[in-house]
Amino acid sequence: MALGLAGCASSGAGTVSGRKRIVRISHAQSETHPEHLGLLAFKEYVEDNLGDRYEVQIFPNEILGAAQRAIELTQTGAIDFVVAGTANLETFASVYEIFSMPYLFDSVEAYHETMMDTDYMEQIYESTDEAGFRVMTWYNAGTRSFYAKTPIETPDDLKGKKIRVQQSPASVAMTQAFGAAASPMSFGEVYTAIQQGVIDGAENNELALTNNKHGEVAKYYAYNNHQMVPDMLIANLKFLEGLSDEERKIFTDAARISTEVEMENWDEQVAEAKRIAEEDMGVQFSEVDVEAFKEKVLPLHEQMLEENPKIRDFYSHIQEVNKESGQEKGEDES
Repeated sequence: MALGLAGCASSGAGTVSGRKRIVRISHAQSETHPEHLGLLAFKEYVEDNLGDRYEVQIFPNEILGAAQRAIELTQTGAIDFVVAGTANLETFASVYEIFSMPYLFDSVEAYHETMMDTDYMEQIYESTDEAGFRVMTWYNAGTRSFYAKTPIETPDDLKGKKIRVQQSPASVAMTQAFGAAASPMSFGEVYTAIQQGVIDGAENNELALTNNKHGEVAKYYAYNNHQMVPDMLIANLKFLEGLSDEERKIFTDAARISTEVEMENWDEQVAEAKRIAEEDMGVQFSEVDVEAFKEKVLPLHEQMLEENPKIRDFYSHIQEVNKESGQEKGEDES
């Protein structure tokens, strides 16, 4: 597949010799996932406005390879867009490591406010230009918590467990701080790894239980809420730079619309995933003492800031957003 795609790499310029330019998008989720629905809106908007020049093709379920491989194909231009978690971007721009910092955001509101500040985020998005790609927009990937074959009620319940984490040094350090053994692996390998006992559990949002059927093999989900990590829609930079101003605006607008559609579907699908996981799969959800989990890993903040100066400004910015968001919440409740 990769070899076949490599021959298709080209600039962003549309119709060549009367043929439409095929635009390929890769992602790891199923066809019912909010991200896929967002990408369908992206496709519709581009083709409604530039259908005489571009045809958008979406490849779900890691058909074109796991995230890291798909990013490399996007770098070369073999494919044009890929959706990947920020953990996969750390190798290319260390500022993305901040998203793996546990308990970075104090609330969902602070997380959304930060990500929706397009002008500020553009500075982050441009950081991978040297690597040959740029983030176009973000997708809400919810709040990550632990789930396993056995109950997790306290941080001590993680001791000795083998837990799949994203391929990020910060996520590995966090899991080790809980006393667990971190097992980085691609998302597509998790189900079989839990089923076969290679790992004891993983950490993700509720949709992983249903869309990816992890609830069939891991029956205990603990709401310890350790990370809010967005997924990013990444574009090949040469493709973007090859677009006319009119085309670039349409692709940019399509990216924004895709985020709006993804977010509209997110909360609804999470609620439904929890219902299905509980009623049909027998998954038990636990509300745990989040502060007990937080206490174990907060020292990682200082350690990460010391080891990676590039995240300091962004970290300070997020702390300001946390503070303002907390004040607004307090005023609303008073």
